[in-house]
Amino acid sequence: MQSGFLEKLIERLDKLDPKSLQAQFLRLMQERGLLETIFQSIQEGVVVVDADGRLTYTNKAAETLIGLSVASSRGKPIMRYIREIDWDRILRLEPNEWSRMISHEIEVTYPQHRFINFYVVPLAAGSETQRGAVIILRDVTRDRQNEMSTIETERINAIKLLAAGVAHEIGNPLNALTIHLQLMGREMDRLEESQRGELPELLGIARNEVARLDMIITQFLRAIRPAKLKPVLTRLESLIEETLSLLRQEVQDRAIAVELVCPAPVPRIRVDRDQIKQCFFNIIRNAMQAMQNGGRLEIRVSASDHYVAIAFHDTGKGIEPEEMGRIFDPYFTTKQEGSGLGLMIVQRIIQDHGGILEVASKPGEGTRFTLSLPLAERRIRLLNASMGAAGEPGFDAPVPEKTVEGEAP
Repeated sequence: MQSGFLEKLIERLDKLDPKSLQAQFLRLMQERGLLETIFQSIQEGVVVVDADGRLTYTNKAAETLIGLSVASSRGKPIMRYIREIDWDRILRLEPNEWSRMISHEIEVTYPQHRFINFYVVPLAAGSETQRGAVIILRDVTRDRQNEMSTIETERINAIKLLAAGVAHEIGNPLNALTIHLQLMGREMDRLEESQRGELPELLGIARNEVARLDMIITQFLRAIRPAKLKPVLTRLESLIEETLSLLRQEVQDRAIAVELVCPAPVPRIRVDRDQIKQCFFNIIRNAMQAMQNGGRLEIRVSASDHYVAIAFHDTGKGIEPEEMGRIFDPYFTTKQEGSGLGLMIVQRIIQDHGGILEVASKPGEGTRFTLSLPLAERRIRLLNASMGAAGEPGFDAPVPEKTVEGEAP
């Protein structure tokens, strides 16, 4: 609405004939409709209250943010919906005191959990009865979540740095112990067989325990200390086959059938070959250990416009619901032998590659781990909105698959 239009109209009311007056009121209605459309379209919530703090107007965004409706809320006190503020004091402020007002941030749980920032602006009115205020609401939930995520990341990085330092310091005396155990072994070899007694057994136990501690520290450092990626264009089927080759003997010993299903050809992705192979090794090894009496492991590769997904589905004992939330925690394991760091390493490597790690499991029926890695060159797919049947223009044709069945060679 143009500035001063309403004042000019009021001044000329007594000079207008009925036809001109009707035209001016139609113009006023059009202007009001335009303003209403604008207010209902903006993402910020707009709430108007009168001098008593009662709602006189709300837009759709405000209704969504604080859970109210125009029909039921009109005339209700604003403190019903935003309780943390002293509205009586605010609405009694003199015009020259409004400059001291600052924005507030509140947390609401209904209709959704949100963080909302709002500020209050006085209504310029000609009389005491027309006083009131406009409240502007803005959803800052994402900003707050990003801030909390940044703080959590900094906290975790500090813990990792401290842990890496402690692990390094533990490694030094372990090296000294290894050397001295070797020296003790040499001294023991000089003794007569009858003089050795239980020394060989005790020395062997000490060596095994030192070796186990060294392995735990190595895996721990690998889990928390990101290695610099050395990405190269790679075909995933070659990495999977290399990993299965390393585990060939264990696959045969456990009587596990392995099935590899993948499109022909698999799109190339840019990854660090050694680190991704480590992920495959850890997941396949976990799957085999979950199938104590034999079973079947299906490895299925699929591709979309943005990712290549590798799903490992075993027929093992599955994961209990109460354990699902802890499987990526360091040192959490349900196996008698194991460091509990394997899945943590997998998670870190996949995140470093910009990928996604998902897990689904049902006790007694098996577990599926899915690794989604970004394509080196993302394909662009054009969709024809006027066609909706598969096989018509605008849809990708199915990708042919090749299947390799049976036990790993």
